Amino acid sequence: AAADPAATAAPADPAAAPAETATAAPTPSGTPSPSPTPTLPPTRAPEVLTGAVLLTGVTAVPAAALANAALAGVEVVDVPGGDPRATSATVRALAERRPTHVVALGDAFGSPERLATRVATAATGVELPGGGQLVFPAVAGLPGKRYVALYGTPGTPALGVLGEQDVPATLVRAQGVADAYRPLTTDTVVPTAEIIATIASAGAGPDGNYSQERPVDELRPLVEAAGAAGHTVILDLQPGRTDFVTQAQLYADLLALPHVGLALDPEWRLAPDQVHLRQIGSVGIDEVNAVVAWLADFTAQRALPQKMLVLHQFSLRMIGERERLDTSRDEVALLIHADGQGTQPAKAGTWTALHAGAPPVRWGWKNFVDEDEPMLDPVQTYAVQPVPDLVTYQ
Repeated sequence: AAADPAATAAPADPAAAPAETATAAPTPSGTPSPSPTPTLPPTRAPEVLTGAVLLTGVTAVPAAALANAALAGVEVVDVPGGDPRATSATVRALAERRPTHVVALGDAFGSPERLATRVATAATGVELPGGGQLVFPAVAGLPGKRYVALYGTPGTPALGVLGEQDVPATLVRAQGVADAYRPLTTDTVVPTAEIIATIASAGAGPDGNYSQERPVDELRPLVEAAGAAGHTVILDLQPGRTDFVTQAQLYADLLALPHVGLALDPEWRLAPDQVHLRQIGSVGIDEVNAVVAWLADFTAQRALPQKMLVLHQFSLRMIGERERLDTSRDEVALLIHADGQGTQPAKAGTWTALHAGAPPVRWGWKNFVDEDEPMLDPVQTYAVQPVPDLVTYQ
């Protein structure tokens, strides 16, 4: 290629300069011209993204993704296991940031809709007793939770050990019972009060439903004191001839508290022609699933931590079509509680029978202080397999 005709070359010795300036020799045929030096396009620092977080902790994160996040001012929050509600650290991190935009790297975070609900809950910063917002957190390398409860109703010793003392003494007793289990597990043991909120009655009562509904104001002192002490509360329903959803709704004010869950006792769910202690009650799975849906919606609408929902059972017929139990609702942690009494061989048989064909749930065991023959001590109770997630004393 010919050189630029305007270009000149000055000789080193002016005296030796020819009459005319020499023209540069042409580039030999077939030899490419030198490539121009590459240059980068002009750039500017990106605008900082406010209110955005990047969730990691499920799979290995490419370094480029972290670098881009850093350049954009996006804060990184580590979420072991993929559920931002699972640990105190992630709940606090999201509560501090209250993100408006979230990017999550890894399939374990679930669908965008589920993740959005979980993040909104975590961002409230409200935690359950024992930390985090899950009833039963399951994160590899971190402790889970187990619960030890007193069962009964305030002021009525005949219905269980919970009613044998006043509120302050009940909290002390619950703490002591839970403390006996702490050396036996690496999980966090949470003291719990399972309060009978609606009591099966021998007579029909003014409303004809064979169930005495205790007023919210009567239960509130224990419920609130338990929450202040870091204890969990479970409200137990014995509905007689009405349904579980109707009774659960009576206690919405208490269920709006983050540490309060719910228990259904089908033994005391009567058909229209049944009477307590003449027949053992039962419930169909559609009614149970209606409670699951109502409680899950109630929890989601208020961005509350996960709720425990306990299903009491000592015979298979007590919950019809149990295999259809709705376990899909992320806002509810389901537990089947084996609450039969008697000899230990009989209780072990019930435990085994209830596990056969059961849906994927957690499990509870009840120790009857006066009726079991004999009652298991804590070491013996945690020798039961699988180890109970909830142990209740009545």
